[in-house]
Amino acid sequence: MLDEKISYSLVMLDSFDNVAVARVPISAGAALKSPEGEFSAADPIPAGHKIAVVPIAKGASVFKYGQIIGQATQDIAPGQHVHSHNLAMVDVHADYAPCSQIPEPPTPIEGKTFEGYVRGTDKVGTRNYLAVISTVNCSASVAKFIAQRFPAEELARYPNVDGVIAMKHEAGCGMQFGGNAHHTLNRLMAGIANHPNVGGFLLVGLGCETGAMGYLLQQQNLIQIEGVSGPSGHGPLVLSMQDEGGTLKTVEAGIVQVAKMLPQVNAIQRQTVSARHLSVGLECGGSDGNSGVTANPALGIASDRIVACGGTAILSETSEVYGAEHLLTRRAVSPEVAAKLIERIDWWKQYVAMFGAQLDNNPSPGNKAGGLTTIAEKSLGAVAKAGSTALVDVYQYAEPVTAKGLVFMDTPGYDPASVTGMVAGGANIVCFTTGRGSCFGCKPTPSIKIATNTPMYDRMTADMDVNAGTVLEGESIVSAGERIFDEILEVASGKKTKSEQQGIGDEEFVPWLVGPTL
Repeated sequence: MLDEKISYSLVMLDSFDNVAVARVPISAGAALKSPEGEFSAADPIPAGHKIAVVPIAKGASVFKYGQIIGQATQDIAPGQHVHSHNLAMVDVHADYAPCSQIPEPPTPIEGKTFEGYVRGTDKVGTRNYLAVISTVNCSASVAKFIAQRFPAEELARYPNVDGVIAMKHEAGCGMQFGGNAHHTLNRLMAGIANHPNVGGFLLVGLGCETGAMGYLLQQQNLIQIEGVSGPSGHGPLVLSMQDEGGTLKTVEAGIVQVAKMLPQVNAIQRQTVSARHLSVGLECGGSDGNSGVTANPALGIASDRIVACGGTAILSETSEVYGAEHLLTRRAVSPEVAAKLIERIDWWKQYVAMFGAQLDNNPSPGNKAGGLTTIAEKSLGAVAKAGSTALVDVYQYAEPVTAKGLVFMDTPGYDPASVTGMVAGGANIVCFTTGRGSCFGCKPTPSIKIATNTPMYDRMTADMDVNAGTVLEGESIVSAGERIFDEILEVASGKKTKSEQQGIGDEEFVPWLVGPTL
């Protein structure tokens, strides 16, 4: 048993590790203990950073989480800081071993409920927005002007409507008609129009764009939620600026149509539903060395609870799973599911190589300042969000997620684009862990911000919803995960997140479209 006053400074994550994580800032010369014995800190070690607990020879593997995170570029003595100056990424070539470690299904959790908006037979929202969707950047301002006509005071007469939001973006033209980018953008817009958190929508286009309105409606078979119909009595509400007579006339027409829809959207009310209707997007951004120690594994516990309730947990950020994908392939329910994930990893390697880049062009400078050194280290911590259940399917970006259980969606690591894909796929809650302090919202889906450390949580309480830094102070990972799970149910029932309280989320719709701009 280690002396608590001394060992409190360090976190050992696995008995196989040759580094520990500084729980608090450590001064040079501080006396320390690990399971390997006593030593002194040779360097100042910031909180969340790594310190060697045994000698590590140049060229030897460095282990954290019981996994290889890189290779020592010089001899490292116990007590020395382990970071970018003496640790580099290596191509590990991990054994994917598909389906070799499929976990047993979790014990079902019965009786967990939330108050949601029921839409159709098996789709439930946690919010009730009316969306004005711009099909091309040329109509983005019109969509914004229409939504701005309905501020909170105007919506006071509609207490069941969370807001009128403009879903605008920078794309919609200059792309191959019917190509990959075109299909992806159509999936994104249809995903918002059909989203369980959207009670009605209005489509606004220019009229001559490549992303043709008719093609979108036909390809995605769009219909209004709750039976709201267009002027002809069928199909969705659609406005073309060129047909309406320009900007001002389109804005005026849009205001009229939204005003007509609001009473119908407001008519739906929350009702008690099973937690199996939860679809939770898992995201991490502004990560630090504690992300994989506190918030991410705690969110993994909550993810397991969601799956045990019969719901869906969506892991994403392919470029930040690289180096840890073998932990997922081994949990895949079939060779086909494992192959889907491996194919996405291989595609990313080829994709970034086209631009002379590498997947290890990550962590970001902010991540490194927080203690993360290599993409493998970051990915191993990020995958902890996925908990311990089986991987049941892998989805393309913004593809509708229909499976129950843990799934993976191919997205970039850039947070707004990643979350946009998961939301378009149907996520009705997002859980976002952060160590450096990411301030993020994503209408129409509420974003629960989970802090990895108490100092940042205390400094940014107006943005953080849950403090998982308490794990560093003695709380168990399971207890922290249960708190996150309880927060998910409360937010799903209408509790406003910190980002919602501040009105964040109108600018974070960021489609990821792969291909040339023509």
